[in-house]
Amino acid sequence: MEAFLTVRGMMIFNRQFFLSCGCGIAVGFLAGCKGPEHSPGKSATLEEFQRRAQRFNSQIRLPEFETSPGAVYQSVSNTITRANAALDDIGARGLLAAERLTFDNTIRALDDIGYGVGTTANRLSLIKETSRNAALRDAATEATKTLSAWAVGLDYREDVYRAVKRYAAKKANLVGEEAKLLAETLRDYKRAGLELPKAQRDEVEQMRKQLTGLTTDFESNITKAKKALKFSRAELEGVPDNFLSGEGIKTGGDEYTVMANITFHRMIVMENAKLEATRRKFFTEYCNLARAENVPLLQQILELRHTIAKKLGYASWADYQIEPKMAKTGAKALKFLTDLKTGLQPKFEAELAEFRAMKATETGDANVSINVWDTGYYSNQLKKEKYTVDAEALRVYFPYDRTLQGMFDIYQRIFGIRIEEAVAPYKWVEDLKLFMVSDAQSREPLGLFYLDMFPREGKYNHFAQFGIIEGKRLADNRYQRPTVALVCNFPTPQKGQPSLLSHYEVQTLFHEFGHALHSILTRANFARFAGTSVPRDFVEAPSQMLENWAWDKRVLDSFAADYRDPSKKIPQEILKQLKAAKLATVATYYRRQLSFGLLDLTLHSQVREGVDCLKLSNKVLGEVLLPMPEDSAFIAYFGHLMGYDASYYGYAWADAIAADMATVFEKSKGGYYDEATGRRLRNEVYARGDSREVNVSIQKFLGRPQSLEPFLKTLGLGKK
Repeated sequence: MEAFLTVRGMMIFNRQFFLSCGCGIAVGFLAGCKGPEHSPGKSATLEEFQRRAQRFNSQIRLPEFETSPGAVYQSVSNTITRANAALDDIGARGLLAAERLTFDNTIRALDDIGYGVGTTANRLSLIKETSRNAALRDAATEATKTLSAWAVGLDYREDVYRAVKRYAAKKANLVGEEAKLLAETLRDYKRAGLELPKAQRDEVEQMRKQLTGLTTDFESNITKAKKALKFSRAELEGVPDNFLSGEGIKTGGDEYTVMANITFHRMIVMENAKLEATRRKFFTEYCNLARAENVPLLQQILELRHTIAKKLGYASWADYQIEPKMAKTGAKALKFLTDLKTGLQPKFEAELAEFRAMKATETGDANVSINVWDTGYYSNQLKKEKYTVDAEALRVYFPYDRTLQGMFDIYQRIFGIRIEEAVAPYKWVEDLKLFMVSDAQSREPLGLFYLDMFPREGKYNHFAQFGIIEGKRLADNRYQRPTVALVCNFPTPQKGQPSLLSHYEVQTLFHEFGHALHSILTRANFARFAGTSVPRDFVEAPSQMLENWAWDKRVLDSFAADYRDPSKKIPQEILKQLKAAKLATVATYYRRQLSFGLLDLTLHSQVREGVDCLKLSNKVLGEVLLPMPEDSAFIAYFGHLMGYDASYYGYAWADAIAADMATVFEKSKGGYYDEATGRRLRNEVYARGDSREVNVSIQKFLGRPQSLEPFLKTLGLGKK
């Protein structure tokens, strides 16, 4: 997942923080592909890396993180003061003769301002989600609200808008990225309401500022939410012993404590606990995380979004949000999801029938029904019984360190890059790691990434990349190379046992690092277009495509081995069965995904004053997947409603693109190791960002028009 700043001013189109870095890599580890062409050799120091960047007319720098609440508030104050002064300069130019207005002192200058503000916002957002100091997290939360509210006001600087319009009226002969930046700047002023009468415009501005604070609070409540659930060993029958013996799990003689807010705890319990009462209790508690705080807050947010959209001339917030994306309208996004829902219905019903038969056999009750808390468990049991695949047993093949190194080896080879570990001058957590990325052939420094990979108190509790310093061509013509962070929550290493990943978590690792590559490999000149600053319904596609690597035997054999006996690889038959099991339960998995997308679109199309968001959400989830537990509030903990509001459909939309893109590797001479294809992906997609229309980038990579057929095939719906 890619993390996004939830509130943007006119030019603050940076991703933040997430949408989501700490790991235990062996000391001195250098990730490198086997063979002389890709061997990293002796590691450079961070200082040497920075000096080398100067030879390529670029700059590598680390963020200077605030370490006290006072420093946080001072950073925001300084950032706003600098930005206001720069905005005043642009506004004053709007009174000068038209010939004094240039692209550089108006449009590029706005991108520069947004970049400066966005860099501060990114840094504070990361602090808010990762700092071990609660007071510092709280200060960053409040500072983010202040900065976000100010950023909204950036859209309503009439003096700056006057300068932009006067420059645009000159009809300068702009091409490429510059022409795109001007066109989208003008479009965004219109979308902010600058063409409305001033009284209406002021009203929209105030509502948008209010919205920024509410969304920040919603996200913070999710990060703070936690729920410890205590069970006996009998109640956790089926849950693997290696999990139950983990640090902090056994908390009494016959007492085991699991956390509803920790993702890998939830997945292990929901997929393995034999007792339905245990699954129901865990799922219900999970669906009520942050309920008291976030349900009324979400109602207020949804009503406010709807009001803003109406005042700006849109039928709904969904139409407003989707207009600049690939889908363009809420209706098109909705049709895409509902068509998939309908297409999957026969297979979904068949899968539920198989689960029901398994439950009847297990319980001895022929009249059982499948509930929403049953699907993960019986999907897992089906894999074990029919396909002889035990997801938990596969963890021994994926020790975290070796899996990470193996992924680095693969990506270095296909993308022509070199990854080296550096010493982080500052760490917000002890097991934080910092890595340098350079071009393998020219040795040009490309960027830095942090890894913060294991759960802890007060930390962001999902998986995402956070942009920190984005790529951009600076005023002196040097290129600022990016620095990003992966913030994840993989199983914590235990005494005598490394962190062991599930196959699903391996896919997640490959996916999230894809976002890091998308950011780091950028060549876009403007911050607005750099890296993952692409339409939200495309941003996941390049990363989702990389999940395919975790299903390839040749790829897995390069790193996946039993940590107790590295000579043991995953048998071909097991992988074959794993793929068959995936297809056997794909409708259930995908209907769950569609339920989230349809929930998101429905809330942002129908909720207004008098429409209860909780009742509506449970109705949609129940119709698309299965009825929700009575008196539960899944939406209170559904963080995507802030970062991906009216855009969660983009996961399925991007899946369709990703499946098509993956076929280019599948049909190439080298398969998933094909270097020529990897370089084309790097140059035509990752490096481009949004500097040209993403449809052009997709087709340049494919070498042909897009096709939906590969995606339908992954769902078992394609041509036979």
